[in-house]
Amino acid sequence: MAKPVPKKNRTQKKVEKKKPVKLAKPKIIPVNIKKQPVKTVVKSKVLKPTKKLQKVETVLEKKKPVEKKTKKETKASEKKIEKKKEPERTFLPPPIKTVEEPKEYKVIRAEINKLLKNHFLPISIIDGIVEHAARDKKLEAKLKYIVEKALEEYAKNLIDPTEACGIIGAQSIGEPGTQMTMRTFHYAGVAEINVTLGLPRLIEIVDARSSPSTPMMNIYLRDEYRVNPDLAKEIANKIEITRLTDVADIEMDLVNITISIKPNKKTMEKKGIAINELLERVQSVRKLSAKIEKETVKVTLDEPGYKILQNTNETLKNLKIKGIDGIKRVIIRKEPNEGYVIYSEGSNLKEVLDIEGVDPYRTTTNDIHGIARELGIEAARNMIIHEANATLSEQGLNVDMRHIMLVADVMTADGTVRAIGRHGVSGEKSSVLSRAAFEITVNHLLLASQRGESDELNGVAENIIVGQPVNLGTGAIELVMNTRKPKQKGK
Repeated sequence: MAKPVPKKNRTQKKVEKKKPVKLAKPKIIPVNIKKQPVKTVVKSKVLKPTKKLQKVETVLEKKKPVEKKTKKETKASEKKIEKKKEPERTFLPPPIKTVEEPKEYKVIRAEINKLLKNHFLPISIIDGIVEHAARDKKLEAKLKYIVEKALEEYAKNLIDPTEACGIIGAQSIGEPGTQMTMRTFHYAGVAEINVTLGLPRLIEIVDARSSPSTPMMNIYLRDEYRVNPDLAKEIANKIEITRLTDVADIEMDLVNITISIKPNKKTMEKKGIAINELLERVQSVRKLSAKIEKETVKVTLDEPGYKILQNTNETLKNLKIKGIDGIKRVIIRKEPNEGYVIYSEGSNLKEVLDIEGVDPYRTTTNDIHGIARELGIEAARNMIIHEANATLSEQGLNVDMRHIMLVADVMTADGTVRAIGRHGVSGEKSSVLSRAAFEITVNHLLLASQRGESDELNGVAENIIVGQPVNLGTGAIELVMNTRKPKQKGK
């Protein structure tokens, strides 16, 4: 039976009145549901004259007194500085291209800002209004109506305060997830390269597996390389790992206790490997010596013996001649509007990005932890969103991006990629009953009793267990109105 996508961890999320998503425990996830309102920026304080003087005095007190030097010493130090100076540059830095907004655009933008007053609209919407109003003078006359209508529609799309966004998100992803198939996608004509899609891939993403079952990279090339098939092939040869057994036949001579390596000329030429390069790699193995005899590499052992000969033979079979560790196979495809693109079975983002000719801005991998290590947590968050959305879309399922974004934010809120499950987000809940409701109930209750933990009943699951209203939606409102008419004075 297919493993369901965990939902429990997201039931504890709700939208606070000031719009950030809040967990049952005291922790805020920095994301807004639907169209995101403007983030508050703390302004830097302006120091008063007296405080400025205090700051200057404290800085001066910390500084050490400057040692006095003679004229000879100062001249000597000046000469040293002159020697260390960079030689005069023979080139000019590239010019910085700046695009100034037309005057019409500035006038319309200023008018929109006046109409907005204390209200907020996303920059993308404002840019769209400015662009259309500048083209059509009729729209410019109706600017007030357009801005009011935009604010009205924007307000409709904002989620209401205290809304159970976690439950809605879990339902929106979990229900389509039950309709997904378990299959693996194969590249046409290349049986060795395949990519896991469907439900298994979605489970991999949500569980934050350390490495995907079918790691893969999409390696995009720079302009001069992507239009030239020879240059693209050269980069592919640098990336794909090539072992000694891929380019040569290895034979053991049990009588003379030697090993003969016979290179395959066609394969060597195809991979761009010279026999001297092969010899250097063989010589790098310890406790042996090698030389070329009649286009064959002869290997002799420093300490002859049958067991050592067999061990050396196994070592030579797995000896890497060229390529990057982890990249088992590559294929080159000519894509429309992209030129030649390299697809690899296996992933090693760090080393691939170091290769000359690879475009580091567009090259991607489905290894989320690899992206987090090399490019940071924000890049990993974006990759979780992209991979989850692509996996669902490939199956013909349409899930709102905001639900997937919430999942990605929960997984990466602490600066590391964490799984959604008892070993990750769900196992770190502050509520004892909520942890016990998910998995291994008895263990959680025993551990909580040993530690003397208490439950404040702030979340969804724990309130349902004890049978009291959940503090979401109308249940979160503490202020109630007195429906009875107040008695009027004098009556």
